[in-house]
Amino acid sequence: MPKYVIEREIPGAGALSAAELQGISQKSCGVLSNMGPQIQWVQSYVTGDKIYCVYRAQSEEAIRKHAEAGGFPANRISRVTSVIDPTSAR
Repeated sequence: MPKYVIEREIPGAGALSAAELQGISQKSCGVLSNMGPQIQWVQSYVTGDKIYCVYRAQSEEAIRKHAEAGGFPANRISRVTSVIDPTSAR
């Protein structure tokens, strides 16, 4: 399945409490459960005013449906074409 990075603009995201982040995670997992295996959440990175999420999905449209159903913004969705890391330099 293709991998995507989703940029979500959420003012104050970095100041959200552990309980608030848990609630967001639970909401997301509930929506994903209803959508079936064609979309999977890999992990997310929380910064000052954004959350960057990594998903596997059959299409960008599936990600948009997840965002809409969960009430999450999906300000930018980018398909990952390659992955590099320090071992790529060898």
